[in-house]
Amino acid sequence: MKKYKLNQNRQAENTHKTNEQSDTESSDVLCEIDANGIATLTLNRVGKKNAFDDAMIESLTHYLDTLAAIPTIRCLLLRANGTHFSAGADLHWMQSMAEKSVKENHQDAQQLAHLMQVLDTFPHPTIAVVQGWALGGALGLICCCDIVIAQSNTQFCLSEVKLGLIPATIGPYVCRAIGVRYARRYMLTAERIDANTAQHIGLIHLIVDTEAKADAKEYRLEQQITQLTQAILNNSPTALQQAKALCHTCENQPIDKKLIKYTSHLIADIRVSEQGQEGLSAFFDKRQPSWCANTKVSTKERE
Repeated sequence: MKKYKLNQNRQAENTHKTNEQSDTESSDVLCEIDANGIATLTLNRVGKKNAFDDAMIESLTHYLDTLAAIPTIRCLLLRANGTHFSAGADLHWMQSMAEKSVKENHQDAQQLAHLMQVLDTFPHPTIAVVQGWALGGALGLICCCDIVIAQSNTQFCLSEVKLGLIPATIGPYVCRAIGVRYARRYMLTAERIDANTAQHIGLIHLIVDTEAKADAKEYRLEQQITQLTQAILNNSPTALQQAKALCHTCENQPIDKKLIKYTSHLIADIRVSEQGQEGLSAFFDKRQPSWCANTKVSTKERE
């Protein structure tokens, strides 16, 4: 499938390898968009185990803002090159910030907090694909994604207290994902969390076996990703955005008359919307809806 690369000045390029792409390939964050509107952000600071600093945070935020404004985007994959998803914050960067003023530290922390918010409120479905280590702030990225796939040998850790720090900016997202009870345990002990435990506590959703040979493992992983993305492509883009927004609203509102009124208006409005009408018509006509017309999805998936 043809893919396009998005660079920092918002231009798209064909991803066939050329000498002109060497600068992009060495970037801390890579961005690609395929013909189906599946965007992929890849952490690419391999030599630092994809630990993030202020530059990587700025790049991720930039790409998320850019992708959110592209109307043809249907889904976002968050991946990482190398053995590890991310070792969290770059400790050399953290050390340098210790020498800065309180005001500068506040501004720096707000950039990370803003990144988490932008990822959490990204309008389209987000899928994190995790391998190796996912430490500290990396768990914030994971908890902000809608769906998380992890390889079976992945190790997670909220390691901040070992360094005299706390998982402050990622805390709200971690507590929401795994609940305060589990958050209190793992934030206070800084224990390593294996993939099975991570799935049990709600940190991840799916585990891909890594015991198989490399080729078989890669095939299983890509098969799982394809299965999820195809399921998403089968669904109404507008309905997906509104369903995601609904989850945020329900999380932050009590079940009262105001919320009941809001949800009643929401379903009434979407029934008569263009995509609502198209979806119902396609079902009764036993055909694919218009949003599936230009995507490589299986009819059996819809049935």
